[in-house]
Amino acid sequence: MSVPLPQRGVAPALTDATGWLDPEPPALDKRVVLYVFWTYTCINWLRVLPYVRAWNAKYRDQGLVVVGIHTPEFAFEREAANVRAAVRSHHIECPVVLDSYYDIWRAFDNHYWPAMYLADDHGILRYEHFGEGRYAETEHAIQQVLRESGVADPADDLVAVTGTGDEAPADWDTLETPESYLGYGRAESFVSSVGAVRDRPHVYTVPARLPRNSWALTGDWTIHQDRIVANGPGAGIVIRFHARDVHLVIAPVDPAAFRVRLDGRRPGDAHGLDVDGSGVGRLADPRMYQLLRQPHPITDRTAELSFPDGRAELFVVTYG
Repeated sequence: MSVPLPQRGVAPALTDATGWLDPEPPALDKRVVLYVFWTYTCINWLRVLPYVRAWNAKYRDQGLVVVGIHTPEFAFEREAANVRAAVRSHHIECPVVLDSYYDIWRAFDNHYWPAMYLADDHGILRYEHFGEGRYAETEHAIQQVLRESGVADPADDLVAVTGTGDEAPADWDTLETPESYLGYGRAESFVSSVGAVRDRPHVYTVPARLPRNSWALTGDWTIHQDRIVANGPGAGIVIRFHARDVHLVIAPVDPAAFRVRLDGRRPGDAHGLDVDGSGVGRLADPRMYQLLRQPHPITDRTAELSFPDGRAELFVVTYG
């Protein structure tokens, strides 16, 4: 039996969009619409994306319109070319509206990536969910609102989704390290001995012992409010963590190679999507890079990322 879905107000119009990646906005009048807020470097969004992709494919011929609302977290995510590249690389087939200056975000009073808002065919918001999880509940809500809109026999089974690569679900049983923003505006657990020297170059060193869930810098860096910048060859970041996966949002200043070490050694079969077994990767685009995906058992480990011959901006470390 369906549980009644409350009415949560009228869905805001998308008239304040910065633009659309499609040539024309889709027709939303008298359609059931799933609005999905995302930003392309967000690991939580990437792990939700397989479900959004599957719902779009399954229900679009039954009257559902999925609209991706791309609201950037970092400045480089405002660039339409970067968003378009992410749409291509992650096979996102729903229409995408650019919300580069948070106008739609504020209209929805949204606070999260990802966030989902489901509106019925009268434009009334009926369901919302923030973050990962509750996939069956969300799909049942889609089915119920489609049924109420007059779809005679919407599918009542649930999609079977297995995310792969950087879309794979986190290993929640072993994930014990929280994400770490690196700029001084939101940084936590930074343990280089002098602390953060704000907005000017400084040569940092790594302490003899890193506690779990802490990080430190080595070499020449500049720490800004929203990011840290490797100023030259040899700069590195060292992280003590407990998780299967390590991801880092990086924007290259100079396209260059980077190197990853796990407990001082080449990562071998623990390398991530963007690193080979010898620990070498290459910066090309501003995006999230997967540095490590370890086989079991998962224990406390130390990862080091360094830039032997180039410069880069680093924003946030996430785990899975």
